[in-house]
Amino acid sequence: MKEIRGDVCIIGAGSGGLSVAAGTAQLGLKTILIERDAMGGDCLNTGCVPSKALLAAAKRAYIHRKNDIKGIAPHEPDIDFAAVKDHVFDAINTIAPNDSQERFEKLGVTVIRETARFTAPDTVQAGEHLIKARYIIIATGSRASVPPVPGLDKNKILTNDTIFFLREKPEHLLIIGGGPIGIEMAQAHRRLGCRTSVFEKGGILPRDDQSNVDILRQSLKKEGIALYENIQIREVKHTISGLSMIVEKEGNTVEVTGSHLLVAAGREPDLESLDLEKAGIIFDKKGITVDARLRTNRKKIYAIGDVSGAPQFTHVAGYHAGIIIRNLCFKIPAKTDYSALPWVTYTDPELAQVGLTEEAARKKHGNTIRVATWPFNENDRAITEHFTKGQIRIITDKKGKILGVSIVGSQAGELIGLWALALSSGLKISAVTNMIAPYPTLGEISKRATGAWYTPSLFSNKTRRIVSLLQKLPF
Repeated sequence: MKEIRGDVCIIGAGSGGLSVAAGTAQLGLKTILIERDAMGGDCLNTGCVPSKALLAAAKRAYIHRKNDIKGIAPHEPDIDFAAVKDHVFDAINTIAPNDSQERFEKLGVTVIRETARFTAPDTVQAGEHLIKARYIIIATGSRASVPPVPGLDKNKILTNDTIFFLREKPEHLLIIGGGPIGIEMAQAHRRLGCRTSVFEKGGILPRDDQSNVDILRQSLKKEGIALYENIQIREVKHTISGLSMIVEKEGNTVEVTGSHLLVAAGREPDLESLDLEKAGIIFDKKGITVDARLRTNRKKIYAIGDVSGAPQFTHVAGYHAGIIIRNLCFKIPAKTDYSALPWVTYTDPELAQVGLTEEAARKKHGNTIRVATWPFNENDRAITEHFTKGQIRIITDKKGKILGVSIVGSQAGELIGLWALALSSGLKISAVTNMIAPYPTLGEISKRATGAWYTPSLFSNKTRRIVSLLQKLPF
């Protein structure tokens, strides 16, 4: 064994691990980074990047078919499914150098491409290397979870790890899971010429504002995506030509046949082969147990990103990296706070959320909350571009403190950034009301919604009487 000693040992070169490594190395700490698979982790190779590249290709195909602008004749695009996958991997390859081993070695990071496992609370073995470090960061991410469905053969399914390598166009893609991954892949494949069906034991996208989800639901159905919600999957039958799925809803049973099956029914922490018991680290099926500073029960060992049981978003892993660097490098006891955490489902229309939904706000604050809305069909930029499907919903307390914002519509993911800043800064709704928004932009929808919040009180009889009295004063 070759012994290596350092200040920080990071297990996992995904988004979180890479961010920690870049920070600690450039701040002068001797940093060791261990990765058994591809640099960049899930986000670059099998998650965010390939899925958004596939969605972009699907959106281009969909635009060809649209007939909503006079003078532009729609037509069915000629889609080369295998070439679309080339586009997906072109995107990955363009970004990959930023996450590469060579770049991090130039930053001074010792990169070891082996499987890591603990041999003691302060020691990690990776291949022929024995690493001892003052701090150890576990950033191994998560992997697709496969539900225990009778007849389901794990060797005959697709997950996010494999679907982007599929070069043959599915005739009918069946998808188990109505979360963001399942819904995004359903729309992408439908627009690329596949039949798609989604099976969800509850309602699709349960964590989002349900009135906004309903707008998206109607769009998906209009495009021909079959949604089987509030169902139980009784059995999967694999055949030579594909598969069939037996589902039950309210006592009625239906059989749906398909060519391919994508399982997008959640993710589980990737703890495989870490030998956490040898380090005495507490964990369960949700992930490694950490405190608000992301420390495990072993105070010199931290866990970040999906493996820590936190919300499973790449930007959360990046946020965790900042918490780690402040704790380790600057000795600031920084803690996590998810109250202003935004997330986006990158469908068309997009679905974005930050803070509390109306339902969650009512549970926490009662019926004293106020809700202001504004539709996209009353936004001038949306009208000019025919992107009028959607709305913004702002949730506040009775004094105007922002509790949450939900948006469904074109570029909702870009629009939510303003509200993430407002919420994290503890601003009241008046801060956005007083903002000057450029015209014509979709961003104006935020300002118009805040104006709607003030309308009942601003144009009330009480305000009118005050204005009348003020007119009698010299000015």
